[in-house]
Amino acid sequence: MIRYRERNKKMYRVAHWPIWIWVFFLAPGPLTFDLFEHGPSAWNMIWLLCVVVGTGIAGLFGQLPGVEPRPYILRFTEDKPNPLYRRICYTFAWSDVVTFALLNLAGLVIAVFTGVWYLKQIYEYAYFPVYLTILALGAAGILPRVRSSTKGEGTERRYFYGSVWAVTLAQALLMLLWKLLPRTHAADWIKLGIYVAALTLIGLSAKAGLLPRTRAIVPGELMVAD
Repeated sequence: MIRYRERNKKMYRVAHWPIWIWVFFLAPGPLTFDLFEHGPSAWNMIWLLCVVVGTGIAGLFGQLPGVEPRPYILRFTEDKPNPLYRRICYTFAWSDVVTFALLNLAGLVIAVFTGVWYLKQIYEYAYFPVYLTILALGAAGILPRVRSSTKGEGTERRYFYGSVWAVTLAQALLMLLWKLLPRTHAADWIKLGIYVAALTLIGLSAKAGLLPRTRAIVPGELMVAD
């Protein structure tokens, strides 16, 4: 018999907390860029502490997605008000996903066609304009999972998790290539090709529902207990 989750287990709630720590920790992009370029600094540690404390307090009050005492959405197509904390969290998550993916892609393309890496300058000058644009779209309720209603959750969750899977795995692969391949123009072409291919293939896998939380949702389907 299928059980439907009425309350979130403690381990389920705790397991979701690091996700939101990571989301808000990444928000100051140039600081994150310095972390990956030079290693952790005092500013990285101070910001991490602020994020841990802030998200920890929010989590204790059930104000983080997945960290609530009980799931807010039980029926994926139900028309319910989308709480402010969900809209804020998913807006910042979208900003992380889209901004880092676009800027890294831009850095690769420029390096391939000019032979020069400007990634640090791209993050310095373009990060916040792009990031704030995504935040504005979220505030306007345009992005998936940040609308005023949860009615489209069954479809929107697929877009969100598919994007997270594609960008996270593709960028992890890109970082590995950055460490392993020589700093040559030919290697830059390889990085660009593999990065774009990874984004495309993983995105298509998500579209086909082959990745966790990307399968098609039947209208009215209930959330199954984990």
